[in-house]
Amino acid sequence: MIIKLAAIMLTVLIALVVGFNVWGVATQGSLEPALNAERDTSANRVVMVFGASGSAGGGLLKAAVEDNEVEKVYVVTRSSTDYIAAAAEDSDKVSVIMHKDFTDYTGLENELGDVSTVLWALGTSSLQVDEATYTLIHVDFPAAFVKAWLSARQAAGNIDSPMAYHFIAGMGTDSSDAPWAHDKRKTERDVAAMAEGNGLRSFSYRSAYIRPISETTNVGHHITEALLRPGKLVTSSKELGQAMLEISARTKELANGTLLDNGDSLAYSKAYLLRLPKRSD
Repeated sequence: MIIKLAAIMLTVLIALVVGFNVWGVATQGSLEPALNAERDTSANRVVMVFGASGSAGGGLLKAAVEDNEVEKVYVVTRSSTDYIAAAAEDSDKVSVIMHKDFTDYTGLENELGDVSTVLWALGTSSLQVDEATYTLIHVDFPAAFVKAWLSARQAAGNIDSPMAYHFIAGMGTDSSDAPWAHDKRKTERDVAAMAEGNGLRSFSYRSAYIRPISETTNVGHHITEALLRPGKLVTSSKELGQAMLEISARTKELANGTLLDNGDSLAYSKAYLLRLPKRSD
């Protein structure tokens, strides 16, 4: 009886995995990176990373640190991690800014005036906080930052130079009626509107499963990746960061407000990697 039940459960699991992958292949990826694209190698000269202490943000930080076109990386965080500390110790390009109030950037005007690319992974699960707190983190925090960033860029005379803001919204943002999805869609619209009339382009990533960096993964992460990768339903966090950096450098390719699904992110990560020697993630 136990063996029969286990066999049934395994069959159902296999059917679900196959179904997810078939759906992913059919729906993920509508953007095609241009071949021999024009790239601005200075577009990612100074990168600022938010949420580097989380599972997605660690990979964004790693991608920026390893990118030879990135000269400076600011990590803005409320709390550090072993990985953030190690990155700051191992690379002269990394500066950690301990920050408490993500609605106020007083005192960071000089840094913000020089930042050209922002990788935003700051967030939390809607299951962990109430609706008001979730809105504060996912709507008010990004809006306050972008307003301060544009002001600092204006003061520095860089407001019309290429800038890119990369926001992780998550899969389901477009189709769900849940409050969290409403908040994510609002941020997508609000930041895109703030980018009109200046050098900023905003991008939102409606990602599926994002595997953390290898320094923080366990067997479960890699099993999940192996099961869902065939359907384009997995990106590593470093791959996502590489896609963001590649999109930033292609200053004339994607319009402000572009929405990217998992397949799109994988395509731009592949385009990034085609220019580089192979490295581990």
